[in-house]
Amino acid sequence: MKRKLTILLLLIVCFSSAQAQTLETNEDKRTVLEFFTDTLKELSASYYAHYRVWEDLDIPAPKVKMNADYHKLFMPPTYYNAPIEQAFELDWKPGKKLTMSAVDSLYTVWTDTVPRYDLPKVGNSVETDRWINKILLDAYLQHPNMITGNEAYFADVKVLQEAQKVATPRKEDIKSYVQVGDNRADADTELLIVKPNFWKKTAYASLHFSQYSISDNWYQGGESTNALNSELRLTANYDDKQKVQFENTMEIKLGFITAPSDTVHHYKTNADLFRLNSKLGVKAAKNLYYTLIAQFKTQFFSNYRTNTNDLISTFLSPAQLDLSLGLDYKLDRPKYSLSVAALPLSYTFVYIANDDIINPSSFNVEPGRSTANMYGSRITANLNWTIIPNLTYLSKFEYFTTYEKVIANWENTFEFKFNRYLSTKIFFHTRFDDGVTLTEDNDSYFQFKENLTFGLTYTW
Repeated sequence: MKRKLTILLLLIVCFSSAQAQTLETNEDKRTVLEFFTDTLKELSASYYAHYRVWEDLDIPAPKVKMNADYHKLFMPPTYYNAPIEQAFELDWKPGKKLTMSAVDSLYTVWTDTVPRYDLPKVGNSVETDRWINKILLDAYLQHPNMITGNEAYFADVKVLQEAQKVATPRKEDIKSYVQVGDNRADADTELLIVKPNFWKKTAYASLHFSQYSISDNWYQGGESTNALNSELRLTANYDDKQKVQFENTMEIKLGFITAPSDTVHHYKTNADLFRLNSKLGVKAAKNLYYTLIAQFKTQFFSNYRTNTNDLISTFLSPAQLDLSLGLDYKLDRPKYSLSVAALPLSYTFVYIANDDIINPSSFNVEPGRSTANMYGSRITANLNWTIIPNLTYLSKFEYFTTYEKVIANWENTFEFKFNRYLSTKIFFHTRFDDGVTLTEDNDSYFQFKENLTFGLTYTW
């Protein structure tokens, strides 16, 4: 009898050990999916326990702080680089048992004893990330078919797709949200929507003087002169900060100088320009725009040769229209703005309205004709640079070629402002034109003009 009882006890102990060993083995074989499912169940139960108090509005809602360290687990299954890099560290080998650390909570409940704005614990975040990387690595090996994304795709993710942008916001009827008799708002109040203004308008005007006085018996000779120069520049630029830029500029320059040596004319013009410039740009890439440029220029007054009535130029004689298409590179910085345009398709039209012009060839118009058509390519560059707060430099460069002849202009203006109203200005303009006919009086294709003035300036 005792022998039978002893055998029975031994069988019970062996069975219990085997069962315990089986349970332990089954526990070790728990998959990542089971761990993940249990974690979600705990999170759901915790949220339900905390937020069911919202059914009673008199009870303040608890403060639950989410833990962003677990974002990889709650994103769509994605292939990350970090788990693979971590797997090739020396402290890991294939088949190593996955153990859970104490970091197993997806949320932290704020209490009165815990500061609301505490510093992040970097050490815990690092350990949590390594633990999550192990889970993800196991998922890559056991369930590769469940991985739907790749970390490389994140580089192309945009905050808001173009199709999701609202071109015209819908109008809301605010009166439907306001109760009659409410002291905070009138029932007849309408919603005021302020639309952004993409237009920027500026104006610049200057009136400068220069004087050179000399006595009649000055030992070196010479003559006294007085000069008056004025300038008006208006701009209206449109920029929607996304794709389209539309720049418009009108320039008027008028300058007169006394001419004692000219017995026929008491005054002559030393500056006479009317210019309209428009540039339409559509963004092609960062700082690069598809550009269409149109420019028209002429003058107001007649200009004659010294001591003669030979007409050199006058209103609409010449009149020049330029049309160009190409790419424009732009940089806009606090101290300078730069625009460089390469325009492979360019057309220039020159018109002379007055038949009394003595030398139409100086405007690239053949004698006996009143118009000229030139096709080619153009390069333009514009720079507005604030060297120091009171000193600015404006440069305008233009190069046009028909592949048979070249017309190049470079205008430079330095302006030093003493205050808001007083300034001094130096302007020099160089020009190269090998399409003109050389004569004894004009034996060079290079031309130059310079002017130094002081006077009044106003910007608004």
